[in-house]
Amino acid sequence: MNLPPLAGYWLIRTGRYSLLLPKRATAATCGLTLALLVVCAVSLASGAAGLSPWGAGLALFGQGDTLNVFLIRELRLERLLAGLLSGAALGAAGCLLQTLARNRLATPGVIGIDDGATAFAVASIVAIPTSLAPSGLALIGALTAAALAFGLGGSGSRGYRFIVVGIGVGAVFGALTNLMLARTDIDSANLAYPWTVGTLSARPWLAVQSLGIGLLLALPCCLALTRALATLRFNDQVAQGLGIALRRVRIMILALTVLLTGLAVAVVGPVGLIALAAPELARYLSGHRGVPLVNAALAGALLMVCADWSGRTLLAPLEIPVGIVTAIVGGPYLLWILIRQPARSTP
Repeated sequence: MNLPPLAGYWLIRTGRYSLLLPKRATAATCGLTLALLVVCAVSLASGAAGLSPWGAGLALFGQGDTLNVFLIRELRLERLLAGLLSGAALGAAGCLLQTLARNRLATPGVIGIDDGATAFAVASIVAIPTSLAPSGLALIGALTAAALAFGLGGSGSRGYRFIVVGIGVGAVFGALTNLMLARTDIDSANLAYPWTVGTLSARPWLAVQSLGIGLLLALPCCLALTRALATLRFNDQVAQGLGIALRRVRIMILALTVLLTGLAVAVVGPVGLIALAAPELARYLSGHRGVPLVNAALAGALLMVCADWSGRTLLAPLEIPVGIVTAIVGGPYLLWILIRQPARSTP
């Protein structure tokens, strides 16, 4: 018997199999993808040496002037890839953590995971130089901060205790970072500076490759947890009644969040407000149905590339680090969330 599709969904049938696609979320995915392609094209063509979109496209495929090919393929393309991957990782990590803690303010930056990763990355440069720097130690720092935040605060029924404890953990790691920078020599401090403000300028290619591999491994795992994530928005009794192994699911979500955040911080530094704004934008565009992991990743990539493009072009030739751009825009946005809906906590 053929049943009509649910309102707001498209029904796709292929033989014995069928698939329900939410109309608004699918349209949001298409719109975010199109906007991301346009912003990427603009970012590649913009800069001190401006190119036309057509010229940038030719240079991207190795055609045209040799200098333009070098500019696009060796400089701007690597920077663009770093922005896309780090933005997508932070957007997905923010969506995971907000769902786990049942609170829109629970992001890697707010609960100290960014600060832990930054502290360990800076330590690998100024305190204990090692060949693991900064990617390996950034992951260890993110894991340490997350373990402290969850161990001391737990997720709670609404996540408030968890957030307060996370803020304290982040403050401790932030103080350690400042202490290390204050006690080191000026050359080491300058070398560690990008990991304290957030920037896409001259990022280590090995760290970008590691982030790409991490995304390829983590995103399918995130999608496999979609049903469990949807049930986590309810209280623990409801989730357990629906057959969700809460402890195992929470550990998996936390591990994925730490992986994505640590690798992203190792590339771009602490740009935590991307993880706050991207899931919110994705939920708004998707109509607040389900957990919009894919759209959160797309929105994070879009916001990161837009912030980097703005920082490069608004005050050219002076470049504003992407972390400062997102802080200028994201700070008022955070206040707007607190003032507009102070009682709403569940994403």
